Amino acid sequence: MGWWQAAPRVGSWRAAPRVGWWRAVPRWVVVAVVAVAAVLLAVGTVTHVADFVRGGLTPYPSAPRWLSLYWTSLAVFDTAAGVLLLAGRRLGVDLAMAIVVTDLPADVYAAVAVRLADPLAEPGILRLVAFAAVVLVVGPLVRPNLRRTLPRPS
Repeated sequence: MGWWQAAPRVGSWRAAPRVGWWRAVPRWVVVAVVAVAAVLLAVGTVTHVADFVRGGLTPYPSAPRWLSLYWTSLAVFDTAAGVLLLAGRRLGVDLAMAIVVTDLPADVYAAVAVRLADPLAEPGILRLVAFAAVVLVVGPLVRPNLRRTLPRPS
């Protein structure tokens, strides 16, 4: 049985018990939230991989090296978060939250310090703000509905 199917009995290793008002939310809502987040993380993966293919480890010549390396590393971290979410793992939510908490300040820094632009005038940053808000608000609500550990061998 997959994590997207009917919730196993409380106390099972397959899923954590749902808490509070969130337990009344149908399983398909959790699946939809996870799927949308995984798709958006895949968009980030494709973007960062394309930048890597075009420019190597530091594809942004005007950005500081540490920032360019951070953005390149997101190709791996976005992929890992999306795969973990699709596998129904809590670690996927944790990683997605860590990504948005670090990526948003990095992008704002790049806009202000590197490009000398108004971050609120950049559509990419506004999209990231919206995604970060969704991940940081909905992530903790979805997390209890996902599995904590890898499946045990039979």
